[in-house]
Amino acid sequence: MKPNKVVKLLSYMLVALVAGAAGGYLATLSLEKPAPEVETKYTVINITGSIEDVVNLAYNRVSPSVVHITSTVLRRGFFFEVIPQRGTGSGIVVTKDGYVLTNNHVIENADEIEVTLSSGESYEAELIGSDPANDIAVIKILNPPENLEVAPLGDSSTLRVGDLVIAIGNPFGLDRTATMGIVSSLNRSIRSEHGYIMEGLIQTDASINPGNSGGPLVNSRGEVIGINTAILTTSGGSIGIGFAIPINKAKVIMERMIQEDREIKRRPWLGITGITVTEELARVLNLPVKEGAMVVEVVPGSPADKAGLRGGEVQVIYRGYILTIGGDIIVEIDGEKVASMEELVEIISSKQVGQEIEITFVRGGEVMTTRAKLGGRK
Repeated sequence: MKPNKVVKLLSYMLVALVAGAAGGYLATLSLEKPAPEVETKYTVINITGSIEDVVNLAYNRVSPSVVHITSTVLRRGFFFEVIPQRGTGSGIVVTKDGYVLTNNHVIENADEIEVTLSSGESYEAELIGSDPANDIAVIKILNPPENLEVAPLGDSSTLRVGDLVIAIGNPFGLDRTATMGIVSSLNRSIRSEHGYIMEGLIQTDASINPGNSGGPLVNSRGEVIGINTAILTTSGGSIGIGFAIPINKAKVIMERMIQEDREIKRRPWLGITGITVTEELARVLNLPVKEGAMVVEVVPGSPADKAGLRGGEVQVIYRGYILTIGGDIIVEIDGEKVASMEELVEIISSKQVGQEIEITFVRGGEVMTTRAKLGGRK
């Protein structure tokens, strides 16, 4: 190549790079039409946002739909006392009515499941379906808020080795943490802790740690292209080899579970536990009424909770049993007398999911009313 041709080529490169740097962008050389004297072909340059901008936009698009999942398994201790064992993980909201996609191992054997949204609000959830062989599970938030953010799902079949990806989750309980890396390899196979061979996995060097499980692996466009599921480690922490289930595979399993769940009729639900008020109990505890259903506990986020009902706070021993007292005493629902917990359950069962009811209750000797919109559960 002649010297003057080299000078002209370097000039084109300098102009492109300086223009990109001045605007705070990364740039690579592109010439739509090679200069007449340049015989070699060069790659067309696309000027895009900086890596920081790409990660920030992708994170802001997906993170509102990422949830923190707390699963509780109830075990018996040496003296047969109940000991709750808690685990945490991540998940993504996939529908406006509260379905959440996560890993099977995040909620496996859980007696209680709690979902914390990006707003900080926590809700009870139930298991809809699980697939241990593919480590996929779907749970549903009970009585979710109307402003749920839904994750944008991408197409994992378009992934290439070297593509930039961001892992979002709750490692070690640190909510909505983002780590960045690339797709290190595709179609990886690993053996799960249950002995299943999981195939077709995405390998990434984006840091994935305990608590990231069930969270999204996101592409540079802010689309979920994988569900983080496992790491290869010698220390329990990330060493730069993580695996994600391709979202295309997860979607097929998830959609089947959601469809099956929607076909099952759900029963109305108020969201309390309680005890029957008898004349003897009323006399012993000096209660203001002789019959009704005393609220022991109100499920957070439930229709009862939203209606302002309160559970008990004081524990007493009655006939050898520990009772929690001091909660509201429900005496009527829609004008129909409630003399016991059995009657309350029967009345609620006769209603419809989504129906609004009027509840008359006694609190501190004062008769009060409130309204609740019944939720639904299996």
